Amino acid sequence: MPFYPPFDHWLWLIPAFLVGSCIGSFLNVVIYRVPLGLSVNEPKRSFCPKCKSPIPLKRNIPLFSWLLLRGRCADCKCRIPVRYFLVELLTALLFTAAWIVFTRKGVDGAVAVPFLWILLALLVSITFIDVEHMIIPTGLTWAGTAFGFVACVLWPKLAALPGTPGMTWLDGLKQAGIGLAAGYIGLRAVVELGKLAFGRLDKKFNSAVAWKVQEGEGDDAPMEFIIDGEMTQWWDIFSRKTDRLILDAKSILIDGNEIGGGQLTVRELEFELPDGTVKPFLDIRSMEGTATRAVIPREAMGMGDPPLLGMIGAFFGWTGVFFTVFSASIFATVLALIARIGFGRPLPFGPFLALGAVTWMFGGWKIWQWYMTLLGPMDFGR
Repeated sequence: MPFYPPFDHWLWLIPAFLVGSCIGSFLNVVIYRVPLGLSVNEPKRSFCPKCKSPIPLKRNIPLFSWLLLRGRCADCKCRIPVRYFLVELLTALLFTAAWIVFTRKGVDGAVAVPFLWILLALLVSITFIDVEHMIIPTGLTWAGTAFGFVACVLWPKLAALPGTPGMTWLDGLKQAGIGLAAGYIGLRAVVELGKLAFGRLDKKFNSAVAWKVQEGEGDDAPMEFIIDGEMTQWWDIFSRKTDRLILDAKSILIDGNEIGGGQLTVRELEFELPDGTVKPFLDIRSMEGTATRAVIPREAMGMGDPPLLGMIGAFFGWTGVFFTVFSASIFATVLALIARIGFGRPLPFGPFLALGAVTWMFGGWKIWQWYMTLLGPMDFGR
């Protein structure tokens, strides 16, 4: 008789919740540091984002510390965003839910739980990073893809939850590969077609309007391009190395010095003056002027979304990919209509893909089964 209770015993929910809250505390480090290019290992101790003072272990207890300190730094008293508490709580609840759902599927399901925890941790990190910074770090998604393949080898049914009984590890590996290809290649094709169709915003003005390139507010804010009072963040313009911002400038002022007019070509790290002179932005302090036209590059969808969907496909196969895209589109549409997000403002799609994947994990595949049964076999008139 084993000295520990069976995996589906309620006692296991306590360590699952505690592990989730601790992982959530680490995810806050990832969410803050990764977009800034900072190491998650150095400094090893968490610090206040405002005064940078290190946080001792006694003040870094998941969930409780934020509540006891009332959401403020103990040293400088600045407000700590509620996001820190929500990430810890959300991760703890998701880890607990994954344990409840998948340990009921026997020992094989329990083996897959640690890998599903990894997926959930990555989805939580990616969601909050995409919401705050409108980027998805591909290092996180490709690492998650590797874990997806391992999980499908250990528990082949994971890549085909609606699925096929008696699957071997090779079947699981194949399904993970098909899911990766369906997710990444399919969504990448949408991105490229969207770039061809909507990849340039051509703004023309009846008379010359003011434009300016400036630093964003805050240490981690990107540069900004402003024309006729409308601001666009730098990373929304230059998502590819080939992207170019072109201005038909009536006047160009660099560090307050008049350059003249003509076509100004702006790249992510440098710009080309009408006379062909190329200068890096690091060599100047300010750049502004007036223009009658601006051709601004744009994307129909973020470049980080295809690797994210590919990672989801590596865990859940091609059926999970289709369900995730369909449900994510519904979630995004509903939120856009309710909150009027996306009407003239960018709407990150990554969080909705993450929500679609979580929906599939916790029972969405049953909806897929029901729908396929409802459709019945295809009849070609035979």
